[in-house]
This record gives sequence, structure tokens and C-alpha cells, in this order.
Amino acid sequence: MKNRATATVLACLLGAAALTACSSDSGDDKPAAEAPAYEITKQDDSGNQRNVVVEVKTTKNLRAVFDDVAGKLTDEAGYFVQINCTTGATSGADNRLANGKKAVGNMGAAATGLDDGKTEYEANKGTACPK
Repeated sequence: MKNRATATVLACLLGAAALTACSSDSGDDKPAAEAPAYEITKQDDSGNQRNVVVEVKTTKNLRAVFDDVAGKLTDEAGYFVQINCTTGATSGADNRLANGKKAVGNMGAAATGLDDGKTEYEANKGTACPK
């Protein structure tokens, strides 16, 4: 009886170790970048297509900003995220740094063209926040 219990415990420990050793979301050992300070200046709260406008003071870690914002979007809808500089915009044009979208549920998938739960992110090249 004692040997059977010991064997069971060892099998469980080896199985848990194998699962832990093999699990990874990103495929690399780098920790996720921390999002710099940002402010959501507009966020639609109804409809199948919702706009979210985010302002930042720096172009560093924009992907982390998008990931942080997208992680908080949970109502079923298609979200379109715009990341802008807090400065440099005019009445006719914002200072766009990046765009992204997220699909939540079937309506989100229909609105964005992405599969449910998926995101898409694209930084605009050659952009900077004015000093």
C-alpha cells in the first residue's frame, strides 16, 4: 500500500513538472513589457462596433498599452483601438501612433473580421510624440 501511494505521488509530481516546463504563451523567455502610463479619452459603451481612443506621452511599449487596454474589453463587440500622442494633434488630425482591434464574441468577430477573442495590432512607422 505504501509503495502504491509513493508511486502515485511521484507520478503526479512528474506530470505537474512536465506540464509546467512545457507551458509558455509567447515562445520566448522574455517577460511581457510593462505598459507606460496612458489615458482612455473615449470609449464607446454600446453597439456592435466600439471605438476606444487612448492617449500616451511616449512611443515606448505601445504594444503593451494596446494589450493592457484590450485585456479590459470584455463586452461582446468589435473594438477599434486608436493610440495617439497626448500632444501634437490639430483640430483636423490626431497624432496617431498605432491602431488595433479586438473581437469579443460572434458580434465582435463579424465587426472586425477577426476570430472571437483575437486581436490585431499595428504601429504606425516613423511616428513620435512632440516634445
